[in-house]
Amino acid sequence: MGLKGKVGLALGWLALISGLHGYLNVNWAAVLNNYRPVEKRKITVAYIPVTCQLTCPVTDYISKLSQNGEIFLPRLFQGFPEIKEALISNKVQAAFIVAPLALALKAQGVGIKVVYLGHRYGSAVVVKKSGPIKTFADMRGRKIAIPSRFSDERLLLFRAMKIWGIKPSEIKMVEMAPPDVSGALAAGAIDAFVMGEPFPSQAEIGGFGRVLFQAREYWPDYMSCILVVQQDLIDKRPDVVQELVDGIARSGLWLDKGKPHREQAADFVGRFYYNQKPALLRWALTKPLDRVMYTPLAPYKPDFDLVRDLMIETGVLDKRIEFSEYADTRFSDGARSQTAWKYEAGIATAQ
Repeated sequence: MGLKGKVGLALGWLALISGLHGYLNVNWAAVLNNYRPVEKRKITVAYIPVTCQLTCPVTDYISKLSQNGEIFLPRLFQGFPEIKEALISNKVQAAFIVAPLALALKAQGVGIKVVYLGHRYGSAVVVKKSGPIKTFADMRGRKIAIPSRFSDERLLLFRAMKIWGIKPSEIKMVEMAPPDVSGALAAGAIDAFVMGEPFPSQAEIGGFGRVLFQAREYWPDYMSCILVVQQDLIDKRPDVVQELVDGIARSGLWLDKGKPHREQAADFVGRFYYNQKPALLRWALTKPLDRVMYTPLAPYKPDFDLVRDLMIETGVLDKRIEFSEYADTRFSDGARSQTAWKYEAGIATAQ
């Protein structure tokens, strides 16, 4: 083969590799979406790989199989600080974040509104299985990881500390991205963590972690992740916000119909969205079935008043902010008539 032939072969191989890279790794839906008129663009919704945000990928997966097609473009993040910056810079128009962070952002003047919840329950305090911590009283002098100082998990710890008579100075809290906590606990870098699923389940399956208590033991109506949208989107495209909330509501109803749907969700979410083993998600979603609940998800004022008051009490909010300032319930009201998606694994269509 001559020089020209070799050069042509090399260029052809390079073109093939580049083409495959673009096909496999570039989100073409997001790229093409940027060239649509603003009023016709799909909104981008941020999420992290936790089960309290499972309705986001479930809605995306099932809606793509429906007659109307995908509702939004999901975008995976690994932690809440990155989502916060994406919201502020308008790189995403909606996001699943923890409730205290939403209140803090609103208090800082960020134009967002709470429109729905992500889940109920689903968080737990986890300690080393063979470690010295047997009750919460043993947490004195220990290091525990939290997802953010603006998180319900942090507030959950304060509720437990008050009951056990533990001073905040007696426990060291460190912020850590949820995907990192199980490894840190196994390595002994922390003594415990409080996180949403599936990370408590990951520690259980790995044989090195034990659930000290579930969130509901100290917070009966516990919620953590909620759905917020940009105020500008609400003002200009309320129909899109309603479509988003309707889709999330239908996914919550679908997930709570029983074990088969949760196992199906564990399979496609684990493989296509979270990059987690489906077996891990199956554990988190089914042992037991009410470990995480996806109904009811309408935002209620008493729940958020409790979060606000705890934030003020623990020093992460410096003013009283009213429910009507950061929540818009008309979309959850509009979703009350929704029914569960009609979808079963192996069927090529959904309704």
